[in-house]
Amino acid sequence: MYHLVEDTVSFIRQRIGEFTPEFGIILGTGLGKLVNEIDIAYQIMYANIPNFPISTLEFHTGKLIFGVLNGRNVVAMQGRLHYYEGYNMQEITFPVRVMKDLGIKKLFVSNASGSLNENIKKGDIGIIDDHINLLPDNPLRGPNDDRYGVRFPDMSAPYDKKMQEQALQIASNIGVRAHRVVYVSTPGPHLETRAEYRYMRLIGGDIVGMSTVPEVIVANHMQLPVFAISVVTDEGFHADLQPVSLQEIVRVASEVEPKMTQVLKELIAMQ
Repeated sequence: MYHLVEDTVSFIRQRIGEFTPEFGIILGTGLGKLVNEIDIAYQIMYANIPNFPISTLEFHTGKLIFGVLNGRNVVAMQGRLHYYEGYNMQEITFPVRVMKDLGIKKLFVSNASGSLNENIKKGDIGIIDDHINLLPDNPLRGPNDDRYGVRFPDMSAPYDKKMQEQALQIASNIGVRAHRVVYVSTPGPHLETRAEYRYMRLIGGDIVGMSTVPEVIVANHMQLPVFAISVVTDEGFHADLQPVSLQEIVRVASEVEPKMTQVLKELIAMQ
């Protein structure tokens, strides 16, 4: 893994020259248009980067973007990777290791989720404080490379507390409904059954999605502070649960996207 990351970083450096990103951003559902706010210096398609996995989703572009956002150098993944696409955990988290070796000091992640908590409604924003990992594999399984981190990394505070507080204050200032939440990660790609929604609420979850946790585990392994934000696109707590379409999820995410973008822009400017 280490040598693959080195090869990829070397390739990218040849194309971006002296540009060094301070922050990495994984543009999941709800933050895709943040790219429009970046003063782009370089962009590289995933397909052209050695060893880099390629997103298979039609609504995830698959491009690594380098530029300036609110005066700060960033690298943004326009299109993230999911376990349900068929990738293993090491492949899903490979870009995080690459971004860290390129120089980032903090990682920002976004996703879409369903609510397990009746106090959290469709269209709200979740500021992730903790997670429950229901994925069937772990990106740290296998031999540990001490150059990245310790064998048994601590996960008592996987999401940066200070950035959470800052984001909640920003959301309050601009009139956005935001909640500090526990995120449950599942393999997907199907949505949950009524019994699964009840179970996830019983074990302490507030929202549920199909991403984020692998990247957060690897970031913590490398002692990289993480902020994660989620757009709540559907509600799984109703007794008479109704089917939810991908089109509806994307529609709600698009409506909330300007709010999430503003929160993240202001948060990055504060770092």
